[in-house]
Amino acid sequence: MTVENGNGHGNGHGGVPAQTLEPLYRVFYEPRAVPQAQRKRPFALALILFVLTLISTLAVGFEFSISYAQNRAPFSGLENPFAPTWQALTHPRLLLLGIPFSFTLIGILLAHELGHYFACRYYGIDASYPYFLPAPSLIGTFGAFIRIRSPIFNRKALFDVGFSGPLVGFVLAVPILAFGVYISKVVPNAQAGALIIFGSPPLMKFFLAIFHPGVNPQNILLSPIALAAWVGLFATALNLLPIGQLDGGHIVYSIASGSHRRVSFAFGVVLVAMGFFFWPGWFLFALLDVFLFFGFRHPPLIDSWTPLDATRRAWAVAALFIFLLCFTPMPLAAGR
Repeated sequence: MTVENGNGHGNGHGGVPAQTLEPLYRVFYEPRAVPQAQRKRPFALALILFVLTLISTLAVGFEFSISYAQNRAPFSGLENPFAPTWQALTHPRLLLLGIPFSFTLIGILLAHELGHYFACRYYGIDASYPYFLPAPSLIGTFGAFIRIRSPIFNRKALFDVGFSGPLVGFVLAVPILAFGVYISKVVPNAQAGALIIFGSPPLMKFFLAIFHPGVNPQNILLSPIALAAWVGLFATALNLLPIGQLDGGHIVYSIASGSHRRVSFAFGVVLVAMGFFFWPGWFLFALLDVFLFFGFRHPPLIDSWTPLDATRRAWAVAALFIFLLCFTPMPLAAGR
């Protein structure tokens, strides 16, 4: 989901040409110059977390598939919403029913993180393998992230690393969402008794209007594939928030590093305000993203004065457009 930038120490003194510093950067910072033993990527940990996340999303996906087949909202009519998850975990054959949701969601999240990973590889930046985060939640995961372990040289590299993940994930999520909405059912009072009601970001509203014109959204039972794509859109919107070292924060820093901290603080306040007026979950994201993990600061670049080129500034507008298509101020609402 995110790119966590570590060890980003650079001085960025004015007056020294970038082409003078770049060879020094290649010698002292580029991963190829670091002994192999010091830059091993812990593949075993990444693999274990991936398998655990696969299992947790398969278990949750079991309920999404069963409820869809029974023409009812997910988790409706259940005293314990985690009961289906536990049932699937204790009867592993039931996990197969969770494949539509799990594989779709894992695919979108993996595409997002591999976008970051290969951008890092392109620029010679040392980065970890994607780490997935299994979670005892109603979607089975807290997303995924990679960790950057070497400084980033200039604004171009920072922008490409920050934007590549949301762009690749979004490009994959759009056709999946379209197909998932297409196969969704029209069921009268589909949301009756629902534990949670999923909000509709603009992109989902667009596909609902195309494939189910004139139908009240309350009467549409989303398929497990559509729900997985919804989670993918939500993750994309969260990562494009212009805060700290989230992907959106990287983009803001690459464009206007001097304004990054003020923009991060302002949007941290916005998250808190949305927690009061729209969805209390924004308080949690404000706490995690702003105050615990990322804060308002951003590690400096080696070359901090060369401005971002016009092409990437245009792509920044595309990033904003993607954010607006994926974002909804009330992503979840309590049902029943």
